[in-house]
Amino acid sequence: MDIVVLVGRILFSVLFLMSGFGHLTKTKMMAQYSASRGVPKAVAPTLVFGTGLMIVAGALMVLLGAWGDLGALFLVVFLVPTAVVMHGPWGIEDPQQQMMEQTQFLKDLALAGAALMVLALFSWAEPGLGLTLTDPLFDLD
Repeated sequence: MDIVVLVGRILFSVLFLMSGFGHLTKTKMMAQYSASRGVPKAVAPTLVFGTGLMIVAGALMVLLGAWGDLGALFLVVFLVPTAVVMHGPWGIEDPQQQMMEQTQFLKDLALAGAALMVLALFSWAEPGLGLTLTDPLFDLD
C-alpha cells in the first residue's frame, strides 16, 4: 500500500510543481492576469510570486512526505481563494470565457477537496503512510 500512496503523491504533486514554477518564472504575465481579475496591480506580482513559493513548498512537502499534512494545507490555502478570486465565473459576459473559468473554478475546488483528503491521510494514518521523510505535524485524532 505504501507504494500506491507514494505514486498517488507523485501524481498529485506534479500539477502543483508545474503551476508553482510557472508562478515563479512567469510572474509578470500572471500578475497582469491577476490584475485583470481584480487583484490590485501594486500587489499582484508579489502575490503571484508568493503563491508560487507556497505551491512549490506544499507540493514538495506532499511529494517527499516531509510534514506532508502541512504541505497539503498550504495547497488548500492557495486553492480555495484562487478558485473564488481568479476563476469565479460570475460576471463574465463571454459564454466561452465563462465556461473556461467555471471549469477552472471547479477544478480548483476539486483539488482543494483532494488536498484536504491528503491532509487527513497524513494526519490519521496509523502508524503513518510509510515512505515519508517525517511524521505528520498535525494529529487529527
